[in-house]
Amino acid sequence: MEFVIKISQFLLSLSLLIVLHELGHFIPAKLFKTRVEKFYLFFDVKYSLFKKKIGETVYGIGWLPLGGYVKISGMIDESMDTEQMAQEPQPWEFRSKPSWQRLIIMLGGVTVNFILAAVIYIFMAFSYGDSDIDAKSIKDGYLITNPLLIELGLQTGDNITAINGQEIVNYSDLRKNLLSAQLVSFERDGESMSVTFPEDFLGRLSGSKSRSFFELRRPFIVSIIAEGSLNAGQDLQQGDLLTSIDGKSFKYFDEFEALASDYKGQTVSATILRAGETLTKTLQIDANGNLGLIKGANYSTIEALGYFKVVENSYTFGESIGVGLDRFTSQISSYWTQLKLIFSPSTGAYKGVGGFKAIFDIFPDTWSWQSFWGITAFLSIMLGVLNLLPIPALDGGHVMFLLYEMVSGRKPSDKFMEYAQTAGFFILIALVLFANGNDIFKAVFD
Repeated sequence: MEFVIKISQFLLSLSLLIVLHELGHFIPAKLFKTRVEKFYLFFDVKYSLFKKKIGETVYGIGWLPLGGYVKISGMIDESMDTEQMAQEPQPWEFRSKPSWQRLIIMLGGVTVNFILAAVIYIFMAFSYGDSDIDAKSIKDGYLITNPLLIELGLQTGDNITAINGQEIVNYSDLRKNLLSAQLVSFERDGESMSVTFPEDFLGRLSGSKSRSFFELRRPFIVSIIAEGSLNAGQDLQQGDLLTSIDGKSFKYFDEFEALASDYKGQTVSATILRAGETLTKTLQIDANGNLGLIKGANYSTIEALGYFKVVENSYTFGESIGVGLDRFTSQISSYWTQLKLIFSPSTGAYKGVGGFKAIFDIFPDTWSWQSFWGITAFLSIMLGVLNLLPIPALDGGHVMFLLYEMVSGRKPSDKFMEYAQTAGFFILIALVLFANGNDIFKAVFD
């Protein structure tokens, strides 16, 4: 069932983004009286799942879910319709239109992507507000289990105070700034310290089997009693807070794990806090150091116990516009930074590039409209930015040649554009194979 939910969100988001992107090309083309021959969701290699001609345009759904396209008359694109280009230009063709109109048509797709992302962020701010955790309220530092971070000198309990000199105000700032981290400042036992990350940190992080970063340290609050648990008959309840075993107190689950490793296969006396009442239970720890209890609690429950402070914000519609646009610009800036790191071989960031599986994995296995729209907004930015790359066969490649034409007054020949389109197509295929190859490599060897 979880797979069905994830794949449904993935396909819905992907379809929405593709259709709206192509609509961004379609609308200005029609406004400038340019003929659009085909409008397709996914690629129709050899055959279509569905197609219907309305007016001069065939609308359809292809079987290959690698994107979508609009085929515009008189334009050298992925269709490579050289036969049409060999004929005399017609007034309704793309090549017959002024360069400024062609530029608007080519920029239409990414423009829609960016507008869509901004609108989603605005309405998310208005509908959901936002919540975060005040970094200063985290008193006992973070849980650090990633071998790479430990190798660099960090350890559980370190309280990260700044990255690259920028103060960590909220918990979300950690993940946001980690990709460009060079100098990480932290406090350990009241002493200020720092560690310098190597240039190839992202590459080494991509090769690490651990996907953890700086995680919140959480208490051991019972969520579910696992089926077949040794402690199924011990009158344990959801929400019970374990505070000690064998007289040894602990505050966090990671501290419990360290203690339990000394009691594998033994019976221990455990102290539990339930609705303000302290109880004592006799529990069994299995050979792996587990109680057969699944921990879990929402932020508000943990906040009530004094572990950290949750900052909640709600916005009027007017305020949401500013908040949404700020988040939009921040996400674009962050993604450009990621791209620069990916295209810098010395960082090794290219090792973390993923394809369709990586995108699929972003979606949660439970349906959440808040998560869905947040991920869709980010993917819309990603699609817009990637399409602006000056690679022939992408919108950015067409824009590059159009700008050359507008500045120089000389239009590249059709033969040159055919060669450029072919080269761009092979570059894109290579990038797609590399990204999805990374997914396969990680799936096999992780």
